[in-house]
Order: sequence, then C-alpha cells, then structure tokens
Amino acid sequence: MTTVLVTGSQSSLGGRVVSRLGRTPGFEIVPATAVLRTTNRAGEEGSAPEVDHVDIAVHLAAGDHDTRARRRESATLGAAALLELAENKGVEHLVLVSSAMVYGAWANNPVPLTEDAALRPDLDFVFARQLASVEQMVDDWRTSAPGRTATVLRPVVAMAADGSSSLARALAAGMGQRSGQDDPGAQFLHLDDLASAVIIAAERRLDGVFNVAPDGWVAGDRVRALAGSTPKIKLPDRLAEVVARIRWRFQRGPIPPGLRSYTHSPWLVANDRLKAVGWRPTITNEQAYVEGTEAKWWTMVTPKRKQELALGGMVAATGGLIGLIVALIRYARRRRLTR
Repeated sequence: MTTVLVTGSQSSLGGRVVSRLGRTPGFEIVPATAVLRTTNRAGEEGSAPEVDHVDIAVHLAAGDHDTRARRRESATLGAAALLELAENKGVEHLVLVSSAMVYGAWANNPVPLTEDAALRPDLDFVFARQLASVEQMVDDWRTSAPGRTATVLRPVVAMAADGSSSLARALAAGMGQRSGQDDPGAQFLHLDDLASAVIIAAERRLDGVFNVAPDGWVAGDRVRALAGSTPKIKLPDRLAEVVARIRWRFQRGPIPPGLRSYTHSPWLVANDRLKAVGWRPTITNEQAYVEGTEAKWWTMVTPKRKQELALGGMVAATGGLIGLIVALIRYARRRRLTR
C-alpha cells in the first residue's frame, strides 16, 4: 500500500481529495494528526498514534488563504513543518497546491502564461509572495536527495457551491467591474477539477510545475454580465479611477491588501502541460463562476425575457416621466390661479 498524508483535509478541497484517494486502489490515507505533533503548523489539530513511514505528502493547507489569514500564519511556516516531516518519514513524492497568483497580474504578461513564465507576485499581496517562497522550498527539498519528485499545481480562482473561499469570492466580485475601462479576461476552476488534478499528480507522481485551469477564459464583459452588473458607462479616466476605488473599498467581506491588481491586469494561464498527462477539465469557466458565486437572478434570464423586461422598464420609466410632467404642469396652473 502507498501511504498518503493530506494536510488541509478539513477544507472543501481536502474533503474531495481524501474521498477520491480513499477510493483509489493501492492508496492508504494517513491522518495528518498521526504524524504532525503540533496543532497549528500545518493546518491540522489533534493527536493520534504516530506513523513511521509516509510515501506521498499532499500539501493542500499552503493554499488555504482563509485559514492562514484567520490564524495570522505564514504559508511558509506550514511548509517548513511539512518538509521536516518529509525528511523524517521518508516521503518520496510531494504534491503542493499553490496558486497561479504567483505569476502576478501585469499589463505585459503574455496571454496565456505557461509554467516557464517568471514568478512576479504583487509585492503588496503577501500571500502570493509566501506561496512563491513555498514553491522554492519544495524545489529545494526535491533536489536535495536523489529519487525525490514533486508536483507543484498552480490553479486559477477555484470555486464551488460548497467551497468558495473569501479570497475567491473577493476576486470574482472585483473582476469585470471597472467603469469605462476594458477588463482583462478571467478564469474560474471548479474544485472538483482541482481535486482530480491532485489525484493525477499523486497517482502518477508527476514531477514539475503544472497550471490548472479550464480551457480558455471568460472575457471581462462576460464576467460583468454573469455578475448581473449594469452596462458600463464611459467615464473620464480620473473619475473612473475614483469610482473603482470607492467600489473596491466597500466590497462585501474583507478584501486582502494587494488583491486589486489581480482584477485589473491579466494573469491567464495555459493548461496544455497538465492536459498532456491525461487531465481533463469537466466544468467550464462560466459554470464554475455561476456555481461558486451568488449569481443574481437576472443572470439566468433568457435573452428574449431580458428584452421584454427592458422594454417593460422603458415603458414604465416613460410613463413615470410623463406623469411627472403632467403633475408639474397642473401644479404650475394652480399656482397661477391662486395669485
């Protein structure tokens, strides 16, 4: 049996990974509490009888931004604990779920980005810089002894009805929303497809870096339509920037510092390398977005019905305007008669 340790198993992604690995012949899941003695270093709690040997470690906890932020804990701390464990337990293969955000969002990014692109995370977004450091730590571990392999997965915004993180929701809320400016495209990955990528990485012991994203991406205007936002109004550049800052400041929920650039510039990735080893996305960008967000009711209305509603709205508005004009005329006549 191949023993597999999974950190971050309590998350929505972790539950999916553990469930699938548990059904995979030849694999035995080792509870993280059986090998991790501390309660907060790698995102697990509790205690259990210690396990002597682990074949594969799957590190999901590094990419769990919500848990890290809640504990005010660096992703590098959990990675250091896991790599220490890997040294002591004879781990031969490690799977790290990082993020495509390590590429950074820049106007001069190639579209799409491949795994060979330089890592340029936004300096203000600490979490992305931490993940880039964790990737380097994993690579150092891999090259420090013969026979070791490591898979680094870089998913785009990962969502699901039962598992969209606050970070994913903040990104989704900010994309496609600028006034009077062109928005970059966006990519949304379903957690089921991310879980299947983790399973392939563990089963085949893939060695290297792999982007994880559906085919293609959603245009900025289409993201706006899916969000149910009103059409853009062309504003002067300075006014558009002021509106954008105000809107960003008052988004629902906490907005991590440095995240705004990831809604303004492209960081779209190619998935060819992962598809070449047999992985296939089963859910499109649009489907993942709709499921992972609280889509407004009118985003589901058919185009014909939208036209009918728009026409009805115009008629109602016109009627209201006529009524207001008539009322003002009557008021003016009464004023003249009373003088």
